[in-house]
Amino acid sequence: MTVVVVSRNRRHDLERSLPRHEGPVILLDNGSTDGSVEMARRRLSHVRTVDLGHNLGAPARNLGVRLAETPYVAFADDDSWWAEGALERAADVLDSHPRLAVLAGRVLVGPEQRPDPICAEMAACPLGAEPDLPGPSVLGFMACGAVVRREAYLAAGGFDDVVFFFGEEERLALDLAAAGWGLAYVEAVVAHHHPSPARDPQGRRALAARNAILTAAMRRPWPVVARTVSSAARGGSAGWRGIQAAVRRLPAALASRQALPPRVETARRSLEAWGRRS
Repeated sequence: MTVVVVSRNRRHDLERSLPRHEGPVILLDNGSTDGSVEMARRRLSHVRTVDLGHNLGAPARNLGVRLAETPYVAFADDDSWWAEGALERAADVLDSHPRLAVLAGRVLVGPEQRPDPICAEMAACPLGAEPDLPGPSVLGFMACGAVVRREAYLAAGGFDDVVFFFGEEERLALDLAAAGWGLAYVEAVVAHHHPSPARDPQGRRALAARNAILTAAMRRPWPVVARTVSSAARGGSAGWRGIQAAVRRLPAALASRQALPPRVETARRSLEAWGRRS
């Protein structure tokens, strides 16, 4: 197992999180200007630090996966780390389930160790538990709480620079499912996430709207794309900012547009219907 961390200008978060990682660690730095690279190289000799020089967004993880020399890769953010023994447990699960491409772990938030709300959603996911997978099937995950099979991740192209950052997991999850791989929630594999206070809620809402539209444009039927745009428009100023940003990236999204197999589109629609009922 290799741990791949992507960071940008979060030196103080890295000082806390990097020493907690087990096994080989690869840090991809997205053009930090706060001394993150120098700190990691000076103080953390067990970490392989790659200075990218500029911001590649979530696709920086692709380089980390290519550099990894292990069959499995655990992702972490600069403000997250894996619980003691979690990665050994994850490797055993992946060994035992050869169709499993993404193991989505339980994410505990903050010093209070509150389960992230997405954990309850994944545990109750209505897609059921397939007999050759270790837990409930899912069609999404949090990157900072995910372990991937390197072979499957690279074959699916990893994260893309159309979405770039925030919500980048959905398109990859859909493509892995389309290729026949399994994704499952495994509660026994635990990650800790202490979100950095350096966040912009309005900006994140705009990003979420933008990337939902772009992901739909790349993989979903046109009526779904239209509903996604309409939903963003109802989201106030952040939603409209997201729509405007999506328009600028739309040519790149359309260039990689590919319809999902009917079984995956049906599963995705069932999740949407379940979410509305919930």
